[in-house]
Amino acid sequence: MITLALPKGRIFEETLPLIRAASIEVLEDPNTSRKLILPTSRPDVQVVLVRATDVPTYVAQGGADLGVVGLDTLIEHSAESGGMDLYQPVDLKIAKCRLSVAVRADFDYAGVVKQGSRLRVATKYTHAAREFFAAKGVHVDLIKLYGSMELAPLTGLADAIVDLVSTGNTLKANQLVEVEHIMDISSRLVVNPASLKIKRVALQPILQAIRDAVA
Repeated sequence: MITLALPKGRIFEETLPLIRAASIEVLEDPNTSRKLILPTSRPDVQVVLVRATDVPTYVAQGGADLGVVGLDTLIEHSAESGGMDLYQPVDLKIAKCRLSVAVRADFDYAGVVKQGSRLRVATKYTHAAREFFAAKGVHVDLIKLYGSMELAPLTGLADAIVDLVSTGNTLKANQLVEVEHIMDISSRLVVNPASLKIKRVALQPILQAIRDAVA
């Protein structure tokens, strides 16, 4: 049995056309089904629904053979696990967005950075943020949050946030502006290295079909 770990939402929806190229159709709608393991049109393939942040763990620990996860999550997972324990054969070029620094519209970010003042930065992506500001020589105090990041500058909890931005509409609605672009983000296909060896005959055609679909 081949197990594919997917999060609900945008990544799930944008992955469907790619796995369809490998003749894999998910037979139940995750938005209406109560099941966490969904059957597919192939009896040897199943989909498990997990949180986006848990996809790398499921694949790395063997709970799934392969999965789809954003580069942002992969970077944090790699930092926390002490190294890359996942094979990443394909950038799927889906669920695109960017990781950016944002502040209140009335906050003089450039001036504070130029003066060498210490910044308080709220983010879920502590590793990526630490690396970015360290490379710039900016001193920061990182505040780890898991949601509603835009509230941090508005309440005085932080001077800036590092978060994913797609359209920028949420920032605008909360009087925040992007001031720095850290990196572009898209979703990657990740594979358990042991599965790739043990189930190579079954996995390779799926990986190739997905590669071809992306190309």
